[in-house]
Amino acid sequence: MASERPLKIAIVAGEESGDLLGADIVRALEKTTGRKIRLVGIGGRHLQELGLTPLFDGSEIALMGFSAVLRDLPRLMRRISQTAGTIAAERPDCLITIDSPDFSLRIAKRVRAAAPAIPIVHYVCPSVWAWRPGRAAAMKPYVDHILCILPFEVKALTRLGGPPGTYVGHRLTRDPGVLGAAKAQRLPRDLSEDRVKTLLVLPGSRRGEVRRLIEPFGKAISVLHQRGHRLRLMLPTVPHVADLVKTSVTRWDEKPEIITDPERKWLAFGKADAALIASGTVSLELALCGVPMVSSYKLDPIARQLLQHLVTTWSALLPNLIADRALVPEFYDQYVRPENLARQVEALFADTGMRAWQRAGFAEIARRMATDRPSGEIAAEVVLGCIRKANRE
Repeated sequence: MASERPLKIAIVAGEESGDLLGADIVRALEKTTGRKIRLVGIGGRHLQELGLTPLFDGSEIALMGFSAVLRDLPRLMRRISQTAGTIAAERPDCLITIDSPDFSLRIAKRVRAAAPAIPIVHYVCPSVWAWRPGRAAAMKPYVDHILCILPFEVKALTRLGGPPGTYVGHRLTRDPGVLGAAKAQRLPRDLSEDRVKTLLVLPGSRRGEVRRLIEPFGKAISVLHQRGHRLRLMLPTVPHVADLVKTSVTRWDEKPEIITDPERKWLAFGKADAALIASGTVSLELALCGVPMVSSYKLDPIARQLLQHLVTTWSALLPNLIADRALVPEFYDQYVRPENLARQVEALFADTGMRAWQRAGFAEIARRMATDRPSGEIAAEVVLGCIRKANRE
């Protein structure tokens, strides 16, 4: 590789969280190599700020649940074919696929078939330790390395016969916003009964999630009011669902402060007394910030029928899995009941054993996830190693 030539990286990131990880690794590659990075593929606003012109809007992937996939399968397959064909023709130095395995790994498989010399790295290990463990061995022919963001995943890949993995840590453990919110959460906090409590409400980053949870969350807040709690509601969200959120909360008894600015989001995390959330990456953000929470999720009907026979893990929530104990209560589908959610949140508004149990567990999670270098830097090192190996072969 000539040092003056830009490093060409193909990237596939549909989710908001994947877009952030992609931007993190691209910045680290640029810093490590001292070279400009030319991007091709799919990504959101963070990768676009670094020069990516996406082949299409990545939210098309992020918004798809099982039912939507079945309804729109022909278009989805065309997108997979389009993306794989473009990447294979571009002959990048490396393809990095990020999360969204049902979409991104299909692209990886096609690229490997069309252009076997392109090294392929997948960022965020598919949850083979939770369901469909056979996927680990199935990835090995077309994924050269997996960048793991959970401490136990490298051993799981080895046990299941998957590609080699490296624990890179998680970008959140060093994120300035997370660190600032965690510092604020460590300050003395007045939890007296008559104080106005700050409640974070996080109904998800996908349109389907928001539609299914916004009503029970609103009703839970009404129950809290009926039980005598005075609340300040803060609802951080992402741009592609912000309009839906704004429309949906008009039916709530009390309107939340809707936040789309990242800096204001972390300030809200620092102020929060508790959070009511949709199960997902945000649970780890909150845990690393030290915010006690109650989690819930409602699957679309087809996903519910499929997953109930395939899930093998004891919890769907990252903080619980990393700590290896039930820190955060989680409620799913028909058990997402506003009256119960309200009482669970209420238990976090005072200096209770439940609150102390969560916060002690969150501190243990931070210790387990610590790395000696930033995750982007470790990930970039793995990618460059795969590129060097491909060039030698």
